Amino acid sequence: MDKKKAYIGGYDIDILSFNTIIVGSGCAGFNAADCLYSLGQRDIAIVTEGIKMGTSRNTGSDKQTYYKLTMAGDTPDSVVEMAKNLFDGGCMHGDTALIEAALSSRCFYKLVEAGVPFPHNEYGEFVGYKTDHDPRQRATSAGPLTSRFMTEKLENLVNNKGITILDGFLIIGILTNDGCDKTSKNTEKGSVKEAIGLLAINMNEMKNDNMGFTLFNCRNIIYATGGPAGMYLSSVYPQSQTGSSGIAFEAGARGVNLTESQYGIASIKFRWNLSGTYQQVLPRYVSTNPYGSDEREFLEDYFPNLGKMLDAIFLKGYQWPFDPRKIENYGSSLIDILVYNEIQIKGRRVFLDYTRNPSAGDDCKGMDFSLLGQEAYKYLDNSGALFGTPIERLKKMNQPAVDLYKDHGIDLEKEYLEIAVCAQHNNGGLAVDMWWESNIRHFFPVGECAGTFGIYRPGGSALNSTQVGSLRAAQYIAANYTDESLNSDEFICIVKKSVEYKINLAKKFLENKTNNTDSIGNKYVEMGNKFTVMDIRKRMQERMSKCGAHIRSYNEIITAIEESKKELMGIGNNTMISSIEELPDAFRNRDIALTSYVYLCAIKEYMEKGGKSRGSYLVHDDHGKIPADNLPDIFKFSLQNQELSKIVNEIELEMNDDQLNILSEWNSVRPIPERDEWFENVWREFREKKVFRNKLNY
Repeated sequence: MDKKKAYIGGYDIDILSFNTIIVGSGCAGFNAADCLYSLGQRDIAIVTEGIKMGTSRNTGSDKQTYYKLTMAGDTPDSVVEMAKNLFDGGCMHGDTALIEAALSSRCFYKLVEAGVPFPHNEYGEFVGYKTDHDPRQRATSAGPLTSRFMTEKLENLVNNKGITILDGFLIIGILTNDGCDKTSKNTEKGSVKEAIGLLAINMNEMKNDNMGFTLFNCRNIIYATGGPAGMYLSSVYPQSQTGSSGIAFEAGARGVNLTESQYGIASIKFRWNLSGTYQQVLPRYVSTNPYGSDEREFLEDYFPNLGKMLDAIFLKGYQWPFDPRKIENYGSSLIDILVYNEIQIKGRRVFLDYTRNPSAGDDCKGMDFSLLGQEAYKYLDNSGALFGTPIERLKKMNQPAVDLYKDHGIDLEKEYLEIAVCAQHNNGGLAVDMWWESNIRHFFPVGECAGTFGIYRPGGSALNSTQVGSLRAAQYIAANYTDESLNSDEFICIVKKSVEYKINLAKKFLENKTNNTDSIGNKYVEMGNKFTVMDIRKRMQERMSKCGAHIRSYNEIITAIEESKKELMGIGNNTMISSIEELPDAFRNRDIALTSYVYLCAIKEYMEKGGKSRGSYLVHDDHGKIPADNLPDIFKFSLQNQELSKIVNEIELEMNDDQLNILSEWNSVRPIPERDEWFENVWREFREKKVFRNKLNY
């Protein structure tokens, strides 16, 4: 590391120089750093907003899944077969699918050796189970906190190697070679855009004269910042996770498949997926008015009989993500629609009640299990759970699921659990090539912020992708991008204009600082046309959860785009902060505004291409079917055919003098590559390091 100072925008700013900066401290970021170090690159650092923050460390589910090649039993499997299963989900590039399959075993066994407690039998076989969209038994789990275990064990590897970790830095700008002064050999006219550094706020030093502004001058950036969690109000992402895709779009990084996310039922007081046994024990679904009164069980109004309703509840355990293919014939995803209808259309609140059985299926003798279909009945029978109340069944089948909520102050034996249909994972994201490099050279998005998945993906494949993508980025950097960062003077010359822009924006935020409070000490919600940081965020999040999540209509998207654009363009003037401590949140809001605008534009592009319901969202269709009687027309839908699963939308944001322009392209998916599998040829190319230079470019 080399440290210098620069005078920019009236401030002395630290410049820290490295070969590679890894942004983020989840399982993708830690693995990237560990792999780079093991491959011989030592001039690296992890820069993180908060080492204990992020999705990897703070999320989980009933049985959090890791997806990899089959490693037990006599069931045949192969790299190509796994790649085909990934590829057949639609809108996924074939080379990405092949790489994720090929490296799944290598990455899995590294985690095992690091100490992640994946279970094996007495013969050493890592026995698996089927997950969603999985034709084999490739899934495994270390329990509900699998990703946390991964993060902690990978962090241990990083700490044992003494890799630099800079904690408390919020990245607010990705700096490229298209700055105002084209003096560098790397910035000649017509050259490819390259990432050359980062602008951050050191949140430990915001009270200094320079507000904590810090520059990182680096040859490479591995971007492991997670999904766009901050866009949604109804979210199962941890509250500590907001995402940083917006500044990547601002820098010119392309997005791909931004329409494709996963949504499902989750608790909102403590954010957790309500899959698996949480549904299979058949809890009551109740709604109330906003004040918690006028309780009623609402599902039975839409199902033809009690058996259909109970089976749909049970199947939510297996079929947790919302899927429009599972709506018709009173399928499990009808429940997601009914929950949305109660909350977003009727303005009510929805809860799961584990203390009593669904009343329509209950009599004086208890639950009438004969109403259940064969699958649900057999499952509960095999589990010894054909008795009692939902909480009694849950304690019998999965006591840790009860303990988890109690550890977070929620006693399922005594209280209702408030829920919503929540954003859970983004299958799209920033576009990458076969080495996880963006269209911006030297910029490598990995983990969830990389758009490596398409429409449908097997459950748990996202955790495998965090390891595969970060390994690939490290391999390419170690083989090709080992040179030093730019000379400091040259670096300052290129980035000066971009840095001054962000400094002036910070000054604008601080000009709106107010200490005004009302008589009970709360900040004023509005002062003229200015709003508090959290009011602005809530407004943006409500907009995305209402029209940009799992229920979408063209007219609402058009309105939302205009509102989002107005929000983004006015955010500097309209944000009111109480102190400099809120400056990071003001910049986070700007990132959310950028991200929301681009994502909404991608949804519009898909609809104008004729796109209908698919994946984990429903698109309103005037000529479609209504899922159930008594529902409003907004839920009329038709399923998308296979044609649009063979092409992907890539979208790019252009910002010039605060003018926004969207560039959109539709490209065919890259097929699964045909490889030369003759060993002598592969061995020769590996020895000559040609395998680390081969690329499928944009």
